[in-house]
Amino acid sequence: MLSKNELRCLLALQRVPNLGDASVKKLIKHVGSAEGVFKEKKQRLLQIEGIGAFRFRDFQPKIILDEAEEELKFIEDNDIQYHHFLNPEYPSRLKHCIDAPILIFSKGKFNLKNKYIISIVGTRNATSHGKRACEKLISELAPLNPIIVSGFAYGIDIAAHTAAIKHGLQTIVCLAHGLDQIYPKTHKKYVPQILDNGALFTEFWSSDSFDRTNFLKRNRIIAGMSEATVVIESAEKGGSLVTADIANSYNREVFAIPGRPNDMFSLGCNNLIKTQQANLLSSAADLIYVMGWDLDKKPAKPVQTQLFSNLNEDEEKIYNYLKGKEKELLDQISIQCELPSHKTASVLFNLEIKGLVRPLPGKLFQAI
Repeated sequence: MLSKNELRCLLALQRVPNLGDASVKKLIKHVGSAEGVFKEKKQRLLQIEGIGAFRFRDFQPKIILDEAEEELKFIEDNDIQYHHFLNPEYPSRLKHCIDAPILIFSKGKFNLKNKYIISIVGTRNATSHGKRACEKLISELAPLNPIIVSGFAYGIDIAAHTAAIKHGLQTIVCLAHGLDQIYPKTHKKYVPQILDNGALFTEFWSSDSFDRTNFLKRNRIIAGMSEATVVIESAEKGGSLVTADIANSYNREVFAIPGRPNDMFSLGCNNLIKTQQANLLSSAADLIYVMGWDLDKKPAKPVQTQLFSNLNEDEEKIYNYLKGKEKELLDQISIQCELPSHKTASVLFNLEIKGLVRPLPGKLFQAI
């Protein structure tokens, strides 16, 4: 739990126009805390690599701290949960994304631990075929008890949320505005059910004006939270294709349901498949196969102690690190184990040969 002043300072750093989430994280890592950023001399901050005068061009501490005080009051008065990027409760997969929000606000009851998390997106003008495909996919995935993430828009988004509710699955709504409103208003009727077994997520303040650019920022949360993103119906251009592109940039798996060549709302999905930016998805079995998920998981066999005598220092270091994780990205393993990427890849291959590690889609690895 953050101190009240640390949260206030984090909120204030969100308001610096040219700073951005990646730069804020860099500042906090260098100084030690958000509060420390405001106490440090500006000239010293400007000496940090990647932080130049442009970043602080519109830095007005008193104004943004006063604004943060107002938002802090809204958070306290409305029982809003907050998750900062150093908090263990922050969505673990999103934490690996360099541009992930420094703060996320939420309402609801949810548990992200040890869960399959799938994002489902698509056109707002969903056809009956698209809605049926969405319902069928979620019903087939239900035995895995996944969390379904989407953006609460008309069409495929709301079809995904309601199908998750129907099958008793957790569902996460990623909003493009603050928690003081619901858009579209017609979807307000679904909120009580979502809050009972899921949550509303956003990085936006209650005072933020509703803006189209918010949707693009929202899309990176949808893509970053999940292991896989599924596109169900999309025109040749659209927000769901942006989400798919972001998911690819995060090295996450993307799936698309194909359609007829002359179908307007299949063009986007067909192009994703044709350009190898998405796996073809005809049923949940395709997703389960590509992701390496198992409906009938068997307990892993314990690793015999004598095997460790065959491990060198680097192999033992990486294996011990992975044992404490559900799964981990290659780059993160390299950083945490203080080994070059090429060396880490070689060691992981050796551990795979020895039956101690398995590779997963998206450059992820898991201890067996």
